[in-house]
Amino acid sequence: MSRRKDVVVLGAGRIGATIARDLDMGHNVLVADTNMSLLQKLNAKGINIAVLDVTNIEALVALVSRADLVVNALPGFLGFEVLRTLIEAGKNVVDISFFPEDPFSLNDLAKKSGATAVIQCGVAPGLNNIICGHHATAGDVVSFECWVGGLPKNPVPPFNYKAPYSPTDVIEMYTRPARIMKDGALVTVPALSGVELVDFGALGKLEVFFTDGLSTLTQTMGIPDMSEKTVRYPGHAELMGVFRDSGFFGEDRIAINGCEQAATFRDVTSQLLFPKWQLGHDEPEFTVMRVKVVHASGSKSVYDIYDERDPVTGFSSMSRLTGYTCTAVCNLMLEGKIAAAGLSGIVAPEFVGANEDNFQAIGNHLESRGIKITVSNHN
Repeated sequence: MSRRKDVVVLGAGRIGATIARDLDMGHNVLVADTNMSLLQKLNAKGINIAVLDVTNIEALVALVSRADLVVNALPGFLGFEVLRTLIEAGKNVVDISFFPEDPFSLNDLAKKSGATAVIQCGVAPGLNNIICGHHATAGDVVSFECWVGGLPKNPVPPFNYKAPYSPTDVIEMYTRPARIMKDGALVTVPALSGVELVDFGALGKLEVFFTDGLSTLTQTMGIPDMSEKTVRYPGHAELMGVFRDSGFFGEDRIAINGCEQAATFRDVTSQLLFPKWQLGHDEPEFTVMRVKVVHASGSKSVYDIYDERDPVTGFSSMSRLTGYTCTAVCNLMLEGKIAAAGLSGIVAPEFVGANEDNFQAIGNHLESRGIKITVSNHN
C-alpha cells in the first residue's frame, strides 16, 4: 500500500472543510485559516489545523514546505497571489479559487519551478470544463453550454437565494463581465444579462443568465459557440442588476458630507446582504447543473446533475459537487496520473478531462460520494 500523502488545505470554509474531510480518509491533512471557530470544528473531526494569514508569505511557504500537495480553497480576491506564491515554492496545487486573473500567466513560472497546478477545479469552472475536454478530444464540438446554480429549497423573498459558498464571490460573479464564444469570436457580455426561463422538470421553471464561468475554455478549446449561465429563481437577476447598476456593488469609497470613508459601497452592501444570504447548517438546498455538448454531426450529449445537502455529513450540495470534483483531481495528482497524462505547469481542468482514464476516475469518485450524473445522447 502506498504511503499516506501530506496535503495542506488553505481555507476552512464550507467547501474547504468538505475537501479536507474527504481527503483525510486517505491522506494526512492539515487545514489552515485565520478563523479559529471553523478550524476547531475540523479539529474535532480529527483533522490537523493551523492558524495562518496567507498574506504572510514567509509563514505560508514554511507551512506548505513538506506538503505533497496544496489545495487552494480561498476566496477569489486572495486566490491568484497565493497560487503564485505556492508555484514559486515549487508546490503542486489543485486550485478552486474564483479569481479574475489569467492563470496561464503563471505557466512559465510553474515550468521553471517544476510545479503542476490544476486550476479552477470546482464545479463551474471545473466539472463543466472536464466534461467539455472529454468531448472536445474528437475535434468536432461546435457548441458547449452550461447552466448551473445552488439554491434554497424554500426560497424567501425578495432575494429567493442563499449563498452556498463565499458571498464575496457571489457579488464578484454578478459584477464581472462574462466571456463567451459566439460564431468563433470571443465576446464579452454583462453579467446578469441574457436571461432565459428554462424548464428543469420537477424543479419547474428557473431563470438562467450569463456569468463568467467558462474560464479557460475560451482560450483552450477552439469551440465556436460556448456560454455559461447561472441558475436562480425567476426575478433574481433583475433585482441584482438594480443593486449593481445603482452602485451598491461598487468599489468606490463612500463619501459622507465630503469626507471619504474607509468602506466601499460593496463593503456596506455585503454587510447588509450576507446575513440574509447565510445558508443555515440544516437548511434544505440543492444544486442543479445541465451541460449540453453539440457535435458537427448534430448529435448532442446532455449531462444533468441534481444534488441535495447530505444529512449525514451536513455538507451542502454545492460543497459536495465542488469539493468532490476537487478531491477526485487531488487523488489523480497524488497518484501520479496527472503527470502520467503528460500534464505539467498550469493545467486547465479540460486537459484533465481529455484523458479517458482520468475522466472516468473523476466520474467514479463523484458516484462513490452519491452524486449521480445522468447522460442522455441524441442524434
